[in-house]
Amino acid sequence: MPTYVLDSKCKGNGKCEEICPSDIMRLDRETNKAYNVEPDMCWECFSCVKACPENAISVRPYADYGPLGSEISVKRDEERNDIKWDIVYRDQRKKHFEFAIRTTTWGSINIEEKEVRDLDGEELAGEPQMLFTGKPLPVIERK
Repeated sequence: MPTYVLDSKCKGNGKCEEICPSDIMRLDRETNKAYNVEPDMCWECFSCVKACPENAISVRPYADYGPLGSEISVKRDEERNDIKWDIVYRDQRKKHFEFAIRTTTWGSINIEEKEVRDLDGEELAGEPQMLFTGKPLPVIERK
């Protein structure tokens, strides 16, 4: 289900806008509040939900863990490096889940872009075996 912003909690820091892979979270410059411009295009990746330090973004959960009418919210604890999920059911019962989200501090991973140079390179190691073709992969002739 698509994410939605809780206006009462949003402080307009723009973290959701920065992290959204489908580029649908926006910050209204007049109200300084975030909003989802195209809910139907939401990938439901929860990136914005996890990135928001104010816990201002919520999502309607899938039926396998939260039935119709329930609501889910998240709190990221940067000191403990974990994430807490709260599900509130229609009858106002609450369930609480806690998970470690990563083994490194937030923002510390250095991602370098790699270029695949050829089909025999280590980046594709093991691929012919995983395709179960019994044949090697075709080689691209270079001019």
